[in-house]
Amino acid sequence: MIKVLRNWLYRYFSDEQAVVLAVLLILGFAAVLGLGGMLAPALIGLVLAFLMQGLVSALERLHLPHIAAVWLVFILFVGALALCLLVLVPLLWQQVSTLFKEFPRMLGEWQTLFLLLPERYPNLITNEQVVQATTMLRGEVGNFGQWVLTFSLASVPLLATIMIYLVLVPILVFFFLKDRELIGRWFRGYLPDERALISHVAAEMNRQIANYIRGKVIEIIIVGVVSYITFAALGLNYAILLAALVGLSVVVPYIGAVVVTVPVALIGLFQWGWSDQFLYLMLIYGVIQTLDGNVLVPVLFSEAVNLHPVAIICAVLLFGGLWGFWGVFFAIPLATLFKALLEAWPRREP
Repeated sequence: MIKVLRNWLYRYFSDEQAVVLAVLLILGFAAVLGLGGMLAPALIGLVLAFLMQGLVSALERLHLPHIAAVWLVFILFVGALALCLLVLVPLLWQQVSTLFKEFPRMLGEWQTLFLLLPERYPNLITNEQVVQATTMLRGEVGNFGQWVLTFSLASVPLLATIMIYLVLVPILVFFFLKDRELIGRWFRGYLPDERALISHVAAEMNRQIANYIRGKVIEIIIVGVVSYITFAALGLNYAILLAALVGLSVVVPYIGAVVVTVPVALIGLFQWGWSDQFLYLMLIYGVIQTLDGNVLVPVLFSEAVNLHPVAIICAVLLFGGLWGFWGVFFAIPLATLFKALLEAWPRREP
């Protein structure tokens, strides 16, 4: 047993650079797991700076000075943030409030519609099953209402936290953009001189994560805007809220599209019933999802490392369980980084 362990260590950790890289990875994951809550504004600022660094570099290639490019991109970022907070968030909150108030009435109409199913398909579903499902759904709505009440009573500390984030995150984004080279030189000063492996993995990580974040944000915006235009053209209620859900659903591959189909179908069913308008909605929504998966994703992520669907789902479950929404968002780039580490790790025959 000892010989097997010694041979394994010799094969994968006989290179000094491999040992340094392993220590850095362990320290990095430990810091995120242990200090992630306290460092959340810095991590969010770093993610947003990743998003905007490509635009800064593009402006610099047009011979714009670095500080001018940073200020221009930062002003655009603050303007977009203000637009979201002053226009988009109030609209979403208004639609969420309206939907919650109408939910009991919607449940009654859904039950009436679903009771038609046993008449049409008596061998597949019974009246008792429909009533049981509706009762269970009413109970879940009641639990959600209790959660909303508890959330509203505890919202004062949350509002204070949001205000702190709204101040700290833009400041951190500005300095991450402005002093990117300075911060990079400071960090590299603590690394050994021989760091070819670390540089290779860092370059691969930068390429994978930066491209993925930018591509995913572009995908969210395109899918959300197209969905809103489609829902608004069809006259669907809660178009902005549903479009936002459809846009955010692309964060989780495979699972998100399936989950968000339920509220779209239920709202359409409540509004139009089993009509041609409802069929048009589901048909066009299916076209949007098909174009997203077969056209938009290959174009935006053509440089991404190919991963098996099982690896993607496992990565979403693992990192989502560790870090919540951000873990789900970064599941694919972290999985590709892990794959790049395995391929670049030096090996020796025992």
